[in-house]
Amino acid sequence: MQDSIEKAMFKGKAIIIYGARQVGKTTLLKAMRQGYEGESVYLNCDEPDVRRALTDKTSTELKMLAGSASLVLIDEAQRVRDIGLTLKLFTDNLTEIQVIATGSSSFELSNIIVEPLTGRKLEFRLYPFSLAEAGQIYSPVEISRLLDRFVVNGLYPAVVNAPEQAAEILRELSRSYLYKDILAYRQIRNPDALERLVRSLALQSGSEVSYNELAGQTGLDKKTVESYMRILEQSFIVFRLGSFSRNMRNELKKSQKVFFLDSGIRNAVINNLNPLDLRTDTGALWENFAICERIKANHNNGYFPNTWFWRSHQKQEIDFIEEHGGKLHGYEIKWRDSRLRIPSAFAASYPDCPVSLVNRDNLTAFVNQTGPP
Repeated sequence: MQDSIEKAMFKGKAIIIYGARQVGKTTLLKAMRQGYEGESVYLNCDEPDVRRALTDKTSTELKMLAGSASLVLIDEAQRVRDIGLTLKLFTDNLTEIQVIATGSSSFELSNIIVEPLTGRKLEFRLYPFSLAEAGQIYSPVEISRLLDRFVVNGLYPAVVNAPEQAAEILRELSRSYLYKDILAYRQIRNPDALERLVRSLALQSGSEVSYNELAGQTGLDKKTVESYMRILEQSFIVFRLGSFSRNMRNELKKSQKVFFLDSGIRNAVINNLNPLDLRTDTGALWENFAICERIKANHNNGYFPNTWFWRSHQKQEIDFIEEHGGKLHGYEIKWRDSRLRIPSAFAASYPDCPVSLVNRDNLTAFVNQTGPP
């Protein structure tokens, strides 16, 4: 991710980095600052005086704030009122300065910057560690040995760096940080129902979800469930896969599956951090983990394919489908199974779509091979 961001610098665009709390945005900014050969300034918007220094300022005042720095790093930018206008002034009038801003609330920061920065920004998402990034800490042999633990505990940086404290860290993350930005958002009026919704989604991770059913489980109406779902996505807690359909009448056409962006957070929400051999949800948890790692790897390497799952009304299924440049590739994701079973209906309808098996033995190859196979 750092390499991709550095390659995008000084191209006349503000760089915006989104990511959940505690995924390492501040660490990334400080690493970039340390490796930068010119002068730089780091501004933490948690500080009231920093917020004041960035609010309602002219380009001349912003130039004075930057001083001789050619790189300005603004952390937690969503805390600054009208930050979009401030970033626009940097980009339009202080062209010799590269400004990089982070935000943990994409629903909040995006709404603030979308109009002022139209055509003036490049956006990046920072996820919890990927397996490739964990590989900078552990050897390939250690990654293989620790894979079971990663599937259960996830890959938040604090968890990877202090595995012996994983349970405490995940419980703190899920209780103190998970909802912090969301509950501050003006549309959230029922925090208890929101927590019930997240728990329901965690229990159904990898399964098709019904908004009507979720409404019944949480005491919310369907429209509110849909609204909360969008906010949960924008706050980097969950993501959705839609169903793939082109040829067959008996394919599901509007169904969705919901996955968590970190399996450790998902397990902390339902208070189940048991090892895989003591779980009844290993298959669903493995599917969540593998798909999430593939999405991280694609994104971190600048690939953005269309993604779906496929299922027929007869419950035949392909777990994950990607489309690169009009070419499809399917994946069946199984924890230990070494036998690939391609549904006959899918093979007949999509003969040009190869399907590969992903299990624990070839996961590393799956997540490290980005772009078309």
